[in-house]
Amino acid sequence: MEIRRMGSQPSGKGPSDYFMGTVRIDPLIETADPARVAAASVTFEPGARTAWHTHPLGQTLIVTAGNGRVQRWGGPIEEIRPGDVVWFPPGEKHWHGASPATAMTHIAIQERLDGKAVEWLEHVSEDQYNNV
Repeated sequence: MEIRRMGSQPSGKGPSDYFMGTVRIDPLIETADPARVAAASVTFEPGARTAWHTHPLGQTLIVTAGNGRVQRWGGPIEEIRPGDVVWFPPGEKHWHGASPATAMTHIAIQERLDGKAVEWLEHVSEDQYNNV
């Protein structure tokens, strides 16, 4: 058994290669092989978002605070709120982040395949983000 106490793992800033705007990442779960799951609490300030990306084994988001947006490639932008659970299937190109006026926090859960949990792609443009 392992207990990770609140505050024992430092928060990190979402790197500008993969995020636009101010994003804070608080690690929650990082398992050692042979387990594959990883999870983090991610807070997006208003207008902040991920770049387009995919996950080899999919991703689940659990919205815990605020209002946000998610979009899969070729689909409409969807509004998300606390209590919503979003599933992106393996390989589905998507992005997620805060709404323009409200911050949003979600727990992001994904698994590693051959050591990799995400494939980062291009940034979401302002036009793409505002195309509601």
